[in-house]
Amino acid sequence: MWCYDPAQPDPFAGRRGAALETPQAPFQATLSRSVRLLGAFRKEQSDPDFFYGMLARDTVAQLSAYTALDGALVADIGGGPGYFTDVLRAAGARPVCVDCDAGEMMARQGAAPEGAVLGSALDIPLATGSVDVCFSSNVLEHVPDPWRMGDEMVRITRPGGVIYLSFTNWLSPWGGHETSPWHYLGGRRAATRYTRRHGRPPKNLYGAGLYAVSIGDALRWARRQPDAELLDALPRYHPHWATRVIRVPGLREIVSWNLLLVLRRRR
Repeated sequence: MWCYDPAQPDPFAGRRGAALETPQAPFQATLSRSVRLLGAFRKEQSDPDFFYGMLARDTVAQLSAYTALDGALVADIGGGPGYFTDVLRAAGARPVCVDCDAGEMMARQGAAPEGAVLGSALDIPLATGSVDVCFSSNVLEHVPDPWRMGDEMVRITRPGGVIYLSFTNWLSPWGGHETSPWHYLGGRRAATRYTRRHGRPPKNLYGAGLYAVSIGDALRWARRQPDAELLDALPRYHPHWATRVIRVPGLREIVSWNLLLVLRRRR
């Protein structure tokens, strides 16, 4: 386990690339931004620093539209090697990266992100009401009990604090991750095809590290959440004028690509 100590110097200072600079503000959900993000997905595995650096800057700018980050204690759930943690820190936040995979946390720098804590998203090792913001990007679809994870994120957030939760919905074009678009024929069939074609199973194996999560289930969970109010629900990567697609059952599952839920912890 790694414990956050604000008195210690940043061990990665001076070693971060330009992809991890402070995000620009204010956030604007424009069509050109959507095109850039969706185009960057092609480099997710070949150039993760480029892809996750761009996504982290965009995401932290979007989060800043809902809550002040300067000085805020932010839990980054499933933060892995710390791309989002680095940009949160650059924005003035005090991030704590929580991940269940020590190897994943060390994948980028050979060491865990500063202040990282080893622990499960289903039983987050942080005290109730201990953080100002609880944040998670594209992790929910990788846990076997997504709404337990959602409940845990609400639990550790202080009254009045913000929960930012986004995930890739199963029926979106990228729902099967590297097995897409063959996941439309079934997750196991898509995984079998990938293994036969590449000689190895996919990293995101359906039923083991990848699960089918729907927008409909997410909205029902958020609206029935007794300890938090839903502030926003929108397709994360879409331009602002396309957000109304979330109101259309069925269609939203296919065209949204990724759902963002923003909640505020009840006082």
